[in-house]
Amino acid sequence: MSEKLTSSKENGAHLQLSRLAGEWEGTAKTWFEPDKVEDESPVRGSMRLILDGRFVMHEYKGSFAGKPLEGIAIYGYHLDLGKFQCAWIDSFHSGTAIMFSEGKKQDDNFNVLGSYAYVTPEMEQYWGWRTAIEISKDDEIIITAYNVSPEGDETKATETVYKRVSRLLS
Repeated sequence: MSEKLTSSKENGAHLQLSRLAGEWEGTAKTWFEPDKVEDESPVRGSMRLILDGRFVMHEYKGSFAGKPLEGIAIYGYHLDLGKFQCAWIDSFHSGTAIMFSEGKKQDDNFNVLGSYAYVTPEMEQYWGWRTAIEISKDDEIIITAYNVSPEGDETKATETVYKRVSRLLS
């Protein structure tokens, strides 16, 4: 293991990521319009360290309007670029697409931006999707995602508030 990675796992971004490891339960809210929660449902997730602590794999299951959904995200920190990164798929929000998101250089917070295509027979439009993970307490995290319009306007799309059920180290 490189010295950089060892240091990051001891007191840097990889230590921060390792704090996500565990079994989690909570509530997920979804908005399609500002100020109107479209759905609020229970969600259960598992986050575990993979590849010797280089990444965190987040697997979750929940529902929207009573229909089941599930997803997987891989969170990491690119030491050479100094950026948090994420690859995300799920059975509701992302359809058959894989979204890759990246943060700003040297941002100490997990705050990444990706994009997705909104496609109809009449148009193809690209929107942003910003995801932020906040460790509000040692056993509580908040994952919030925002839609970013092509004009740059941002509105809350989803918010998952997790409480830790148990710890996982790998």
